Amino acid sequence: MKALNKLTAPKAVAPERIIQFGEGNFLRAFVDWIIKNMNDKTDFNSSVVVVQGTPDAFVMQLLQGQDCLYHVNLQGRLDGEVINSFTRVDVISRGLSPFTQFDAFLALADQPEMRFVISNTTEAGIAFDPECKLNDRPAASYPGKLTQLLYRRFKTFNGAADKGFIIMPCELIFENGHHLKEIIFKYIDLWKEDLGSDYEAFRAWFENHCYVCATLVDRIVPGFPRKEINQIQEKLGYKDNIVVQGEAFHLWVIERASNMSLEQLRAEFPAEKAGLQVLITDSEAPYHERKVTLLNGPHTVLSPVAFLSGVNIVRDACNHPVIGKYIHKVQFDELMQTLNLPMEELQKFGADVLERFNNPYVDHQVTSIMLNSFPKFQTRDLPGLKTYLERKGELPKGLVLGLAALITYYKGGKREDGTEIVPNDDQKIMDLLTRLWSSGDTRKVAEGVLAAKDLIWGEEHGDLNQIPGLTDLVTEYLDSIASKGMLETVKEVVEA
Repeated sequence: MKALNKLTAPKAVAPERIIQFGEGNFLRAFVDWIIKNMNDKTDFNSSVVVVQGTPDAFVMQLLQGQDCLYHVNLQGRLDGEVINSFTRVDVISRGLSPFTQFDAFLALADQPEMRFVISNTTEAGIAFDPECKLNDRPAASYPGKLTQLLYRRFKTFNGAADKGFIIMPCELIFENGHHLKEIIFKYIDLWKEDLGSDYEAFRAWFENHCYVCATLVDRIVPGFPRKEINQIQEKLGYKDNIVVQGEAFHLWVIERASNMSLEQLRAEFPAEKAGLQVLITDSEAPYHERKVTLLNGPHTVLSPVAFLSGVNIVRDACNHPVIGKYIHKVQFDELMQTLNLPMEELQKFGADVLERFNNPYVDHQVTSIMLNSFPKFQTRDLPGLKTYLERKGELPKGLVLGLAALITYYKGGKREDGTEIVPNDDQKIMDLLTRLWSSGDTRKVAEGVLAAKDLIWGEEHGDLNQIPGLTDLVTEYLDSIASKGMLETVKEVVEA
């Protein structure tokens, strides 16, 4: 078996145009895979310099030990076909550590062809640390490091209008670009004295000639295939120590920065032209809502319904003759009706979600989705429940059944087959459910949960007992689950 490096495998050479903060599995299986496809299918012709995200150099050492070559293994279903593909990604030119190579890090700003900054520093990465200083080597926070880099760029090119960066954060927070931009302005203002006479001009250059885009990223990336690595390396013929697995599905929604046009962003970042599922748009908000509603929403309710019906794996739930119909009802007949995008587009996305749930390569345990389920229902399903009621004049029975299943799951105890039920949530929520269930009165349980505005639902939603018919229907389903069992109750709802 051959070692994987540029002597044993071809590696493309392209100008360094992208600075990537982070070397983790997601960026390598998503962003760098996309850039590889753009290089192959368009004239993008760009390579990536990876900036180490943390002082721990383990992944970076593995990456550099292979001359930054590695394989992405995509698995799943796509357009009805089972996919298990391998792509050798060769777009990373080099990596460096700002912790030990700070001068080299800043020197990236001096390269005239540099144009993009991409990051995934976890949700906690886009945060303001007032202890950061301009002269730190480096600043502790990611936005602090980026501001240092931007200032170096501004100085090197004397504030040239064509030398700003296009910045596309991939952290999993809504409006990530908006938050990042605000924090960079905070650092510029915090460092006003150190910037001296450059302060106003640097601030204006960042505001007018740098482009911070909010993005939504979507691909499940399990990471390094530890169990199968020997067979994979045998198949590849290379000893690749940083193979990364991801699902076949991918979606990247990029919202144009407020100071640039769609045409400019599409011309500079031609991912759509490469036939990729990359959508460059005026606003990511409806697509964020679509993902939360049609992917996360069904996940949240199918989990307790499936588990209490004796089904443990998401894929098996999709293929179950009763639970499968329940999932389809919640997604297509209920949640989909609450969104404002074109129905054809929503149906395609919904079908893609079902394919992802039905991934033959991933045994996704429904219990792994059950952590903190009440807050998840509050953000993912409750808005849809209320919108459906407004639009249709009746409650969405599938979603209400999901809520009743959730309440039943939090009762604890054992399933019919003897499997222990182990809910996991904020202790105050757990205590509330224990106290309510100890009454033995399902009406009191329903009323108590629905009234928990301070603990679960928030001031925005208030006391859910005020929603017409909801208390009665939740109570009815709690009684049905207790007397007939979960599966029979689901059957009655989907066949009604």
